[in-house]
Amino acid sequence: MKFEIIHKPTFVNQLLTIPKEYMVQILAKIEILRHDPKPQGNLKKKLHGYLGNVYRLRSGDYRIIYTYDDGWVALLGVDSRKDIYKGNKLFAEGADFDVKSLPDVESLLTAESGYSAVNSQSNSQSILPNQQIQNTENFLPLLLTEDLLERLLVPKELRTNLINCRTFDDLIKVDIPENLRDRLFDCIYSPNFDLVLSQPSYRTDSTSDLLKFVEGSLVGFLLKLNPEQEKYVNWAIDASGPTLLKGGPGTGKSTVALYRVRALLQVLKKHGVVEPKILFTTYTNALITFSEQLLNNLLGEDMRYVKVKTADWIAYSLYYQYQNSPYTLAKNNELQNIMKRAISNAIDSLEGNLLKKQAQAQTLQRLTSQYLIDEICTVIEGRMIKTLELYQNTPRHGRMVSLNRTQRQAIWHLRRHFYQLLEEHKLQTWHQLRSRALAILETMQNPPIYDAVIVDETQDLDANSLRLLTKLCRHPNRIFITADANQSIYGSGFTWSDIHEDLKFVGRTGILKINHRTTREINEAAHSYLGTPGLQNATLDKELCNSQISPLNASREYIHTGPLPAVRAVKNINEENQLLITFFQQATREFRLGMNACAIFTPNEKVGRRIAEQLTALGSIANFMSGKNLDLNRRGVKVITLKSAKGLEFPVVAIAGFVDSNYPIAPKNTSIEGMTEILNRERRTLFVGMTRAMRGLLIIIPAYGRSSLLNSFDPQLWNIAT
Repeated sequence: MKFEIIHKPTFVNQLLTIPKEYMVQILAKIEILRHDPKPQGNLKKKLHGYLGNVYRLRSGDYRIIYTYDDGWVALLGVDSRKDIYKGNKLFAEGADFDVKSLPDVESLLTAESGYSAVNSQSNSQSILPNQQIQNTENFLPLLLTEDLLERLLVPKELRTNLINCRTFDDLIKVDIPENLRDRLFDCIYSPNFDLVLSQPSYRTDSTSDLLKFVEGSLVGFLLKLNPEQEKYVNWAIDASGPTLLKGGPGTGKSTVALYRVRALLQVLKKHGVVEPKILFTTYTNALITFSEQLLNNLLGEDMRYVKVKTADWIAYSLYYQYQNSPYTLAKNNELQNIMKRAISNAIDSLEGNLLKKQAQAQTLQRLTSQYLIDEICTVIEGRMIKTLELYQNTPRHGRMVSLNRTQRQAIWHLRRHFYQLLEEHKLQTWHQLRSRALAILETMQNPPIYDAVIVDETQDLDANSLRLLTKLCRHPNRIFITADANQSIYGSGFTWSDIHEDLKFVGRTGILKINHRTTREINEAAHSYLGTPGLQNATLDKELCNSQISPLNASREYIHTGPLPAVRAVKNINEENQLLITFFQQATREFRLGMNACAIFTPNEKVGRRIAEQLTALGSIANFMSGKNLDLNRRGVKVITLKSAKGLEFPVVAIAGFVDSNYPIAPKNTSIEGMTEILNRERRTLFVGMTRAMRGLLIIIPAYGRSSLLNSFDPQLWNIAT
């Protein structure tokens, strides 16, 4: 039996330090593990002192650290450390430097006894542990030389700054890519292999690939999916209908979707499709940028067969490419003004007896302009409701304000006036554009058809958007969809039957349970915050085609653990800025990261730009980025809006900007039910932001006058001082 060889990033990082004359022997020893990794005499022995099963294989003066299980061997590290025996047991040698000796994030964010957010102390001081941080120098155990940095494949332009690094803090602060910082730490300090075990695994198809990597001719390796994820890459790929993959945040739905692209390319070519066309769509521009980068790495030259676009880009290009349209997209302030006129016109032209007209007029006057715009756009237009009768009998999933038949008749009447005024001004809504693009597609003789369509993060799409995408696919069985109702920011609330008669997922619905992104503590706290049953999108889950397991109730499993996420209250933006700086400084030391790995999520762009400017002025470089201009490689802390954060991930996250912003924004005279709907939507938005954090999470809230959204934190799951 041959074992599959996989490796952790730490292994290839350390492999770069091995002199060339020893490399061939080490690679030959790895082939021994491929055939038999079990302990054998002094050659292969178990290393005691770790929680996991860690072994070492001797190769001359070097040792290969590994673990194994049923059918695979994972290479963890390689170094020249000597064996240390206690009795007849081989033990792991202690690390040169233990980052735990530094003040950690958990102690940093532990509230002092009797702390009150409104006392005279500044919050940035109050969250520090009682014992003050000592300014001791933690010198690097070796010098970073030109020769070493060259072997570690460090670009020449970065070497001067690294050669000047003398301490641990120097290495944390120097401006380099995070993967390079990880490489340096792995090679300078002895890693904790219990932590290495939880790193992602990468495929080692051949030991010659390892040699190519060391020589610099191979850029990287393909991610090894875990068995749960790998199952769904090719699952039901030749079935009779489309496939749906569900899973919570961090379970890897999007990763599986990316690998599904490669699998579909292989199947299509096997079936004789010489020039396959695949469409990969997701919801936001930020996700498009991220997905495109990953697909380029995964597919190489085959990327030319794949188009990566948002659903709205597809609708927009279809509409304006094949239609000489006089319409432009209406801005929100234009919609508000037109809706106010439409309400007045609709009330003046109501029909029926006096009592009925009064009831309908009261409905139109009681509901806010924004609520009525949303009702017409997302419920009626977005779900492709064409008649009053159908509207009166359609469940309005996700809408908290209940409407009877008479009230719906009034809104249907308002819709006619609203659309008339839009027509007069040659304006249209995004929802109308999507419907019109769909109508164009359905009447085209030679539509732009794709051999396969992958729709990632479906839960935020309107029904007409998803129907458009499904009609772009040549065959229904080449449609692959991922969704998570808990992450639905906008709560579209469609039913699968609204979309397409072919979208019946019976027997082709998969569920991912293992969270690979966030720690147990962060994810459980976030789910507790989401909590309220009314927030769960029951529609999507009921329609998991009678699956025996409801993903909302399925047990969540985790790879990582860490400190509790923290909530802190501040009185003003100065306290907020200082708290952000302190948190990021300590978190980067604790997790051995640079500031590039940190992100701040804000409720809107204005606040985000303010925070970025002020942190930079205080000496902590921060950059605000819109979804369209997202650059994950840019130096400093990334500041983005909560809605743009969807689908992204960062090791350290702070959610801030509520002190000087009106959050959430609600139109004047919003009803109780309407306000509940707004709060539910924003709670989902915050939940999504929380689950972007991989290791550390801090939420900063106002000390006074805050929304109820910023109070719902379970003290058992959150480290709170408010």
